[in-house]
Amino acid sequence: MPDIRFDTYYRYDDLTRVLHAYADEFPQLVAVSSLGKSYEGRDIWLVTITNRATGPAEEKPALWVDGNIHATEVSPSSTCLYLLDRVTSAYGQDADITRCLDTRAFYVCPRINPDGAEVALADRPRFIRSSTRPYPYDEQPIGGLVNEDIDGDGRVLFMRIADPNGPWKPHPSEPRLMVRRDPTETGGTYYRILPEGRVEDYDGMTVRTQPHKEGLDLNRNFPFEWRQDYQEPGAGPYPTSEPEIHAVVDFLARHKNLLGGVSFHTWSGVIMRPYGTKPDDEFPAEVLWTYQKIGDQGTALSGYPNISVWHDFKYHPREVITGVFDDWLYDQLGLFGWTVELWSPQRQAGIDAYKFIDWYREHPFEDDLKMLRWSDEVLDGAGHIDWYPFDHPQLGPVELGGWNMFYAWRNPPPQFLKREIAPFADWLVWHLLISPRLELVHAHATALGGDVYQVELTVQNTGWLPSYVTKKALEKKVTRALVCEIELPAGASLKSGKLREEAGQLEGRAYVGVSATPWAVRGISDTDDRARVVWVVHAPDAGTVRLTARHERAGVVRADVPLG
Repeated sequence: MPDIRFDTYYRYDDLTRVLHAYADEFPQLVAVSSLGKSYEGRDIWLVTITNRATGPAEEKPALWVDGNIHATEVSPSSTCLYLLDRVTSAYGQDADITRCLDTRAFYVCPRINPDGAEVALADRPRFIRSSTRPYPYDEQPIGGLVNEDIDGDGRVLFMRIADPNGPWKPHPSEPRLMVRRDPTETGGTYYRILPEGRVEDYDGMTVRTQPHKEGLDLNRNFPFEWRQDYQEPGAGPYPTSEPEIHAVVDFLARHKNLLGGVSFHTWSGVIMRPYGTKPDDEFPAEVLWTYQKIGDQGTALSGYPNISVWHDFKYHPREVITGVFDDWLYDQLGLFGWTVELWSPQRQAGIDAYKFIDWYREHPFEDDLKMLRWSDEVLDGAGHIDWYPFDHPQLGPVELGGWNMFYAWRNPPPQFLKREIAPFADWLVWHLLISPRLELVHAHATALGGDVYQVELTVQNTGWLPSYVTKKALEKKVTRALVCEIELPAGASLKSGKLREEAGQLEGRAYVGVSATPWAVRGISDTDDRARVVWVVHAPDAGTVRLTARHERAGVVRADVPLG
């Protein structure tokens, strides 16, 4: 088996080595290719996972899985690697995984943003949002606080500076924790809290945080509802302007066999679905119900709640986020798109009433105590660092400390990584297994006399989802109907029918009621999951006809039918 660990975060060269090791170990199941090049010229690796002995990936329903679009969010890469390890090691032993790889395919991109991850995983890390491409300007910003590891200990913490007008104070019962100063309070010891870093052109009085030279957010660069930078900071000069996003969009738009995609991020411990810009009543009812059922399965396996971005995950009540992966995947391609935010330090600390974004606006001090206790007892004090003196080259005496964001918040601490990411492999397998799946029911020829034969082909969708996947796909006309073709032997001709027939869409079982009540059963016994095509062939020399049925999202079946 490939040498892989799930208690560490891989830099690019090691990630590359691991991926190619799986392809070498499981050549019948795993292929590694490049989606394209990053801004700095690194390959953006794509792993295709399927049993190639049962057909190429392009002829099977498929699910897209990606991670690490944001620079510091490196545990999503590990989630993708865990899926790869799980399905290859269990193939031939686990019935669902074996059936999944025999009949379907995964497209896995563990690290969309290899350049940004290298910066985050460096020996002296620097934390940027996404790509390393300078944006919106080429030159380095001048002046201000540059957020970086100022004391060279490999951590980027916070600095607290005593200031009578500071908004923070140590809590009287736990001075390690900084809390808000009361609105009318005076006479205490107060502080300003700044990110750790050096200050350029310090004037002795004012400090502003220097914007990153690299101001892009790659998850604002997708085409759907893309907005300019003044409305959506980091969105780039135009949709898919960045090579990483262009490569992903081009691949997904060209591969018609997809049923959906899951993008892993950090942090919050939540499974999110579109829209980020519209309420749930904008969905066709059937799509919303199906989204909720898929999300409920993810919740059952991972413990993460599944929510709507619009209703439950806004950064501000009057703000929306645009140009994102899952909205684009659903609204423009008609596929099920998801964003999973891995890891919730709050839940790790036993904060059960934690509510995503709202918690950061307002929560009781008891929550901070739980967080600190978690750091002390579970993380051996490595999550929240006791404040310690430091002689800052520009600011003079300061204290460094506070929350170690990259270690405790941005990603799971390495010792908890496997436990956190493991449940998602089974959800991804289940998600792929609900795809539409085209299978042969019947193919035969009947002699009518006089070298004339009636040829029949019947196929059905044995998957849970309909062949078109979502009604949005029908609305946008982004998926073709079932296509049935006949290839004639030499000397034969068609008396009726066409060489290529379109046979409509095939329903699945997604909308069957919970029990066989009279209301739920109405229409369910209809055979709208099947299609039957009939040709009449004149074949003086008999021979064999080849029948093919194909649907972009449901797969391909073939049958050779002898005449006579």
